[in-house]
Amino acid sequence: MEFNRHMPPDLSRSLQEASKRLSTQTILFHQTVAGHLGLNITDHKILDIVLGLGRATAGQLAELMELTTGAITSALNRLEKSGYIRRMKDPSDLRIVWVEPLFGNLHNLKNAFSPLAEAMNELYSRYDEDELRVLLDYLERSNQILVNQTRQLKKQGRKGEETE
Repeated sequence: MEFNRHMPPDLSRSLQEASKRLSTQTILFHQTVAGHLGLNITDHKILDIVLGLGRATAGQLAELMELTTGAITSALNRLEKSGYIRRMKDPSDLRIVWVEPLFGNLHNLKNAFSPLAEAMNELYSRYDEDELRVLLDYLERSNQILVNQTRQLKKQGRKGEETE
C-alpha cells in the first residue's frame, strides 16, 4: 500500500488501520441490530433504505441492493411478516407496489439506535462547528469513494475479470 507523500507514514498507516477497525465495528453493530430485530443483515439494510427513502418500489430496492426480484420478494415477505413494512398498490398505476415502513412497529429499531445516537451526539460535542464540518466533509467524501470503488469492483466481476 502506498502512503500519502504529504503525510507522515505513521499517520497514514494509523488512519488506514482506524478506518478498517471502524468499518468492521460498523458491520458487527449492524449484524447485532439485525439479530436483535429478528432479521438478517440484508433485510435490516433493506429496511434502512426504505426508512431513508420514505417508501420505495420492490424494483428500486432490488436495484439498490443488487438482488434478484425473487430475493427481494422473499426479503419483503420476511419484513412484512415481522411487521416492519407494508406493501401498497399505487392507486394511479396498479402495476406499481410501494413498500412503506410501519413506523408504529419500529420501537425495537428506535431502542437499538437511540443509545448510539446519544453516544454519537456526546462525541460530536467535543468538536467545534468548523471541526464538525471537516468531519462531515470527510464522511461524505469517504462515502463517495466507497460508491466509486464498489462500482469498479462490480465492473471487474469475480477474480478481476471485466464484465462489461
